[in-house]
Amino acid sequence: MTGFGKATGTFKAKKFTVEIKSLNSKQFDASIKMPSLYREKELAVRNLLAENLWRGKTDLNIHVESAEADKKVKINHELALFYVNEIKKLGEEVDLELDSNVLRTVLNIPEVLHHEKQDLDEEEWSALEALIKEAIENLVSFRKSEGDSLERDIISRVKEIESLRKDVEKHLPERLDQVRERLQKNVKEIIEQDKIEQNRFEQEIIYYLEKLDITEEHTRLEGHCNYFLETIEGDGQVGKKLGFICQEIGREINTMGSKANYVAIQKLVVKMKDELEKIKEQLLNLA
Repeated sequence: MTGFGKATGTFKAKKFTVEIKSLNSKQFDASIKMPSLYREKELAVRNLLAENLWRGKTDLNIHVESAEADKKVKINHELALFYVNEIKKLGEEVDLELDSNVLRTVLNIPEVLHHEKQDLDEEEWSALEALIKEAIENLVSFRKSEGDSLERDIISRVKEIESLRKDVEKHLPERLDQVRERLQKNVKEIIEQDKIEQNRFEQEIIYYLEKLDITEEHTRLEGHCNYFLETIEGDGQVGKKLGFICQEIGREINTMGSKANYVAIQKLVVKMKDELEKIKEQLLNLA
């Protein structure tokens, strides 16, 4: 499920900004960007994200600003002077006047600037870890708010399918009468009336009507809709389970549509399919 969480704080002369962005995905996948000083804690941060977010493509970005100059960077003077002198000699040989950019170029040469490794202060890490947890809580809160909105929308659509199912029920008696009349008319056009064996004809009609009967699908659809509404109100991660129930709902709707042979019911089936597709799309964002 999509979401965003942010937390800021300070520790001594440093200002921390922690941002977490999560996009929908079936699996948990975390990308973590943090200064190298805290890299040893990456596994702990990754586990913290997995425990709280479960799934989704998650990006964590930790930005640190320091009010003090970095005292851990040293210039290798001997090496810098060596490069400057060599560049001067090269300039004299080709009769090229050197400008102020030479020093900047030299400082970018590997080993001229030496960064001493810093040890992570555990108090500093504790302060940063607290901010990471705060950002996660904010993201989870964001997700919950979005999830509540999605849940209300999904429930309303399931209830709409149930309402359409009840409308189908109203058409069932008229549908059976129409099918019977159409069958009888078609048979009369093929066979002369005086050659029809009435009992045999009635048996064929009954058999055909049984093949077109949608009572079972109608009843199962009602049960699946009720089960869906019960499940979505439950605790824990129910997205996958609701997806399975959707498959069963779709199966009953499709069978009902193929058997209907009645325009009014087929129109209602199309509306139910449309609502079901929208439910499936929303379920992809529901944890």
